[in-house]
Amino acid sequence: MRLISEQRLDDGVLERELTLGEIPVTLWTPGPAPAPLILMAHNNGLPKNDARLVARARYTATEHGYAVASIDAAGCGDRPRSPADEQARADLSRAVRAGQPVDELLEALVGPLVVGAVPDWRAALDALRVLPEVGGPVGYCGWAALGIRLAVVEPSIAALGLFAGGYVPRAQREEARRVAAPLLLLLQWDDEGNPRERALDLFDAFGSSEKTLHANPGGHLGTPRFELEDTCRFLDRHLRAGR
Repeated sequence: MRLISEQRLDDGVLERELTLGEIPVTLWTPGPAPAPLILMAHNNGLPKNDARLVARARYTATEHGYAVASIDAAGCGDRPRSPADEQARADLSRAVRAGQPVDELLEALVGPLVVGAVPDWRAALDALRVLPEVGGPVGYCGWAALGIRLAVVEPSIAALGLFAGGYVPRAQREEARRVAAPLLLLLQWDDEGNPRERALDLFDAFGSSEKTLHANPGGHLGTPRFELEDTCRFLDRHLRAGR
């Protein structure tokens, strides 16, 4: 892993830009002591430097003392997209403008995106875990489809905070039955692009013995600020038990 830049932010958090091969990584650490690591991914491959993700990451590091990492995986953020990916995005845009059904187009776009992103996230996790500022359990927050897949293939993930605001492919809906880690699922009741019945069915499918659903009125971008605080308290329960 190669350091590109670092800066000490006003809140005391150290923000570092790194690369691991072709994978851009941002790491926020609250101090030199080892801290549990939170992997934070934006829905459906939006960039790691999105303002909302950065704000959540800095809060999680500053107020709760976690190391937080985000990456641009294959096909995400500014990473190159395959011709098939570009075609899937173009087809989806046309269908949305025309008011046509989009589920199969989302399946064609998001399914391969999840499969392609998982190896990059696992490689980043392996590289980050050897840093002296990272130690203890690993949590995951954000993009639900990716979190499901990671939790199935990466046993070190001890808790999941997922946002039910993006399309979850059929393969991940089935894989949710194999997820055993404690789960907090956030649902916006009036999310324009995510039928609540589908989100409720997904919650029911999770195999986790401890799972909690938080539902709030409002659209996709209306998640209340307090849900970030509640998510961090959820992580505290499962990543800092006995500490």
